[in-house]
Amino acid sequence: MSSNETQTAVTRRKPDAEEAGLDDHDSLSTIRHADDVLLAKLGYRSEFKRQISLIESTAIVLSILAPLESVTVTLPFPLASGGHVGMVFGWIIPCMLTMSVAACMAELTSAMPTSGGLYYFSARLAPRRWAPLACWITGWANVTGQIALMCSSDYLTAQMIVTALNAGSDGAIKLGLGPTYGIMLALLVSHGIVCSFKTGILARLNVYYVILNLVTLIALSVALLVCSGDQRVSAKTAFTKFDNNTGWSNNGWAFLLAFYAPMWTMVGYDSAAHLSEETTGAARVAPIAIVGAVASTSILGWLLYISISFATASVPHLLATDFTIPAGQLYIDVLGKPGMLVVWSILIFVGYACGAAQGVDASRVIFAFSRDNALPGSKWWKRVHPRTRTPIHAVWLVMVLAAILGLLSFSDNALTSLAGASVIALYTSYITPIILRLTSGRRTFEPGPFSLGKWHMPVGIVAVTWTAFLIVLFVFPSGPHPTAETMNYTVVVIMAVFTFASLSWIFSARTWFKGPVRTIGQGEEAHEDSEKLDEKDQTSVHEREVLSRMMLSA
Repeated sequence: MSSNETQTAVTRRKPDAEEAGLDDHDSLSTIRHADDVLLAKLGYRSEFKRQISLIESTAIVLSILAPLESVTVTLPFPLASGGHVGMVFGWIIPCMLTMSVAACMAELTSAMPTSGGLYYFSARLAPRRWAPLACWITGWANVTGQIALMCSSDYLTAQMIVTALNAGSDGAIKLGLGPTYGIMLALLVSHGIVCSFKTGILARLNVYYVILNLVTLIALSVALLVCSGDQRVSAKTAFTKFDNNTGWSNNGWAFLLAFYAPMWTMVGYDSAAHLSEETTGAARVAPIAIVGAVASTSILGWLLYISISFATASVPHLLATDFTIPAGQLYIDVLGKPGMLVVWSILIFVGYACGAAQGVDASRVIFAFSRDNALPGSKWWKRVHPRTRTPIHAVWLVMVLAAILGLLSFSDNALTSLAGASVIALYTSYITPIILRLTSGRRTFEPGPFSLGKWHMPVGIVAVTWTAFLIVLFVFPSGPHPTAETMNYTVVVIMAVFTFASLSWIFSARTWFKGPVRTIGQGEEAHEDSEKLDEKDQTSVHEREVLSRMMLSA
């Protein structure tokens, strides 16, 4: 567009705002009221302050996905399952397929922006007779995945602290599983305190965390290529050399286990949906945050893995390191001890931010499910603190349950178990409403501003097929002939929750649980809608739509 055309477009927009007689504060207030009216139509009264913008929503999702930290801590998976090939192709292939799940979730979130998110989608899309059961299954799966993700996030941050102490002391300090668990408990307590603050404060801080994360990731990618010098491998080796250190004789199966790295990373992006009741312009902002964050993490993580592949002179050398996280050995070999400690300090900081964002997300899931009376003790977990406007009781429930699940860290295969539990549980909750969107809800679904249109069917089929494959993959052990110390405890965690939820449904919940509970009556809904329309005499419906477009384009 030429400068003259740009100036013309700007001058065309100015009169719209001037004629409406609104300043920036008024226009934001208008959008927030429209959000509350939509929420009322979905059956809920607004209980949170809408303080999250598009940038902040995207930042929160990126903080949870955390490409820099995720690539660093999940490096053992591709190292063992394919080596260089596992690092490069074991990352990008799953990421491309996961975009189908993210796109479907974004479409559902745009149509129904509520804190309940996935389980609310299931209830609305399932046949009326089966809606409570669909809601029950999706909700419990999502709660389980959120708790497992909170636990694994702080467990990995604790491991990073242990690795930093080991490297900084030249191996003199070697903390075992007990002290690592103790550090994880301390992190959970601190996150409980942080997540009890006002959401707006945390949302703004996340923007700075993400900037630090992305700048460090790009700088590290360049540094690994430049500083590896003569140890840098050829392009042929970096992209085609295959190493199988899993113990499985079948190389194809061994390569599939590399998918643990990207799939453990690609969980938690439903946070934009769970925070939609605290987001301004949620129907447009939340889906953009989901798709944008997943796409950005896929590309940035792949670039870092390519750099790591070039800088890795010996895969067996990294696997044999004494460090809890093998990437620490690689960074020392290439960047030296001072460089490694600088990067590692930033990683710990980023990991802490990731835990804080995940704590907020998980607490909103607990709050929403309790608001519909689905959890034991719901009357406690759905309470919102009058000053901070946050569900403090739900926050601390998340931390306590994560601490209990953290006992798995005493297993040699803790990372695999926690990653598997979070992936299976969360993707079960992701795919249930998508399946219902393709089947029973195909004719009744009313899309929001973000819609896949005619592509919803092929994209949905890819998402369902990919998720079914993942669930089967992640229950397998990481190596043959597992023992009690090396087995994958994913199936234990998932089956324990599934058994509890199933028995609860059969013997109790099926008689009283009816799905989402309206917190606002039909009359109140109509009243809020009319209040919205009459709030400013000089502001017409058309002018509000113009203001929404102006906000989004800005």
